[in-house]
Amino acid sequence: MLRWVAIPLIVFLVIVGLFAFALDGDGPSILPSALIGKPAPDMSFAALTELKHKGDAVAGFDRATLQNGESSIVNFWASWCAPCIAEHPFLLALKKQTGVRIFGINYKDEAANARRFLGRFGNPYHGVGVDGDGRGAIEWGVSKMPETFVVDGQGTIVAKHSGPLSQSVLDSKILPALNAARTN
Repeated sequence: MLRWVAIPLIVFLVIVGLFAFALDGDGPSILPSALIGKPAPDMSFAALTELKHKGDAVAGFDRATLQNGESSIVNFWASWCAPCIAEHPFLLALKKQTGVRIFGINYKDEAANARRFLGRFGNPYHGVGVDGDGRGAIEWGVSKMPETFVVDGQGTIVAKHSGPLSQSVLDSKILPALNAARTN
């Protein structure tokens, strides 16, 4: 009798363990993006309303902005995203250390909340576009917030990182990809 109770319980625990393992892992961050080596999606991101830097409006951007011969970082973020808060100091440091143009795409967020986030934590972005309906994230293949792409000067995506940036991610993945993109 005890065996008939134990078998379903063991099967259930194995299934729960498999799901926990799958959800806890980095999953999408270890899978290469289908867009690596391909042009950035042909999209236009309208500017975040009323966002200013030194009195001037911060512009949105499009694919042509990424094709000006200068390598760039594209970062999907949101004010409601806790990992976005954790990675933000690393974006500020990346901007200060390298001078790279960083473009932010604010994902499914309220404009006032996004402005408040940047006012509180700082604005590393050269341009901030809005992805209010999530279509941009779909086109870029974003699987979770935050997500960061390295784009070369011709507008080709050369690297992707899913999840928050950290110093180890910058050192092992983003900076080498950025340096390689700058030399091509």
